[in-house]
Amino acid sequence: MKLMIVDDHADMRRVLKHIVSQSETEIEEFIECAHGEEALSNYKTHKPDCVLMDIELKSMSGFQVVEEIYGEDPDAKIIMVTSYDTPTFRRKAKELHTEGFVCKDNLKELNQLLLNISHQ
Repeated sequence: MKLMIVDDHADMRRVLKHIVSQSETEIEEFIECAHGEEALSNYKTHKPDCVLMDIELKSMSGFQVVEEIYGEDPDAKIIMVTSYDTPTFRRKAKELHTEGFVCKDNLKELNQLLLNISHQ
């Protein structure tokens, strides 16, 4: 599986990469992006199997990036990963038909979601 991690904090990208590396999901390539424009460009270039998308990015929100990715690839697999567990953010993620919504303080949920995606 090719996995793209989109988060504006390098430390969080490292944490996510480490957690996913310890999971049962076989990751053959990690693509790291620090902002939305980079994510859009790298998505087109690398065609990852799954994207871990932060919501709070500097120049554009993760939700905007998700909408643009789905505009290009309606079958994209995207999991929202955020520090902000609000009903509004959860509702928006559901409306966009993302694969899941994971809070950064409970990243254990991420492994099961990735396992499910890898078996689709």
